[in-house]
Amino acid sequence: MLNTADVIIVGAGVQGASLAFHLTKLGLKPLVLERRFVASGATGRSSGMVRMHYDLEVEVSLAWLSFQYFRNWSEMVGGECDFTRTGFIQIVTPEYQDALHANTAMNQQVGVPSLLIAPDDVRRLAPHFATDDFQIAVYEPESGYADPSATTMSLMQAARRQGAQLVQDCQVLAIQVVASKVSGVQSTQGSFSAPVVVNAAGPWAGEINRMVGLDIPIETWRHDTLLAQRPHEMGTVHPAVIDFINAMYFRPETGGLTLVGLEDDNPLGESLDGDIDHAQPGYVERAIPRICQRIPIMEFARLHSAHGGYDGITTDQRPVLGQAGPDGFYLDCGFSGTGFKIAPAVGACMAELIVNGQAHTIDITPFAPQRFAEDKQLVGEHPYTNIWR
Repeated sequence: MLNTADVIIVGAGVQGASLAFHLTKLGLKPLVLERRFVASGATGRSSGMVRMHYDLEVEVSLAWLSFQYFRNWSEMVGGECDFTRTGFIQIVTPEYQDALHANTAMNQQVGVPSLLIAPDDVRRLAPHFATDDFQIAVYEPESGYADPSATTMSLMQAARRQGAQLVQDCQVLAIQVVASKVSGVQSTQGSFSAPVVVNAAGPWAGEINRMVGLDIPIETWRHDTLLAQRPHEMGTVHPAVIDFINAMYFRPETGGLTLVGLEDDNPLGESLDGDIDHAQPGYVERAIPRICQRIPIMEFARLHSAHGGYDGITTDQRPVLGQAGPDGFYLDCGFSGTGFKIAPAVGACMAELIVNGQAHTIDITPFAPQRFAEDKQLVGEHPYTNIWR
């Protein structure tokens, strides 16, 4: 193992792995330092949803480009991401119907296969869904979900085949800075040198930022999910859904399971030492009535398991991408629970930014860290409510 690299990436989640993969494609030899093991943090607890509907055009563009990877994974990356096409439905509360129309048109302009559908169409797609509380929804027929751990592992394996290094069980203790320039890091496995350090540390991103004196509004955000065994009458699959009316999202999982997450009452600022092997007290009791509200037959489902996870969240619930602090220090973090589906494109754009000084594939300057100090937080032209509340 070499102690020097072109770029040090802190964190081996899907973002760190994607960046490592794309840096090697541009000829660099990155070193990825992971405090535990690949995909052990936010990525391993991700719902893995692959959809493209956003109210911000640059996020749609990132999701649309990333989708090309997910559906052509073996050719573009190698290995497996286990993408499963289920279709995706977005349901909004009545006050956001006009925004849904406008955002669907914007998604279509980007190129996303997306269409507005009526409740009768939803029932044809998912006969067991209740549809009496909305008048319109959006449907993405090509969307679905992928396996976050398999996705990350295959990205990391491809990066290592092309010259990247990975050190696991390696906690970063300090960022080394000489004359206002990054020179490397100190860790529990010694010192490593590089002229560029990238913070891709997920829920630990705020801690890494503070090592160089950066005050970016990123804090920890807890999210719990449960898995329920569906009644046999529902069949083997159903669409993935974001349901604003019931403040939840859900998708099918292999083995006849349905994964359910809630969008409200997700604690902020908790210690990352919290118990994530189990959901918070009361979570299951809140989630079950909501999934039954949308799918009444789920009253006959059986609870399989429930657990928690953490990510880093920003005040505008958008990622932080770009250089800040000492020369050579970059942020690739703050994804606020929605980063998995855009990770392939973000890695490509961040690699371009680091190597060429600018991202050419998609302009990611709106996500620059300086936007918070400049009071330019990101809001869609036709915004929905914040996803997590």
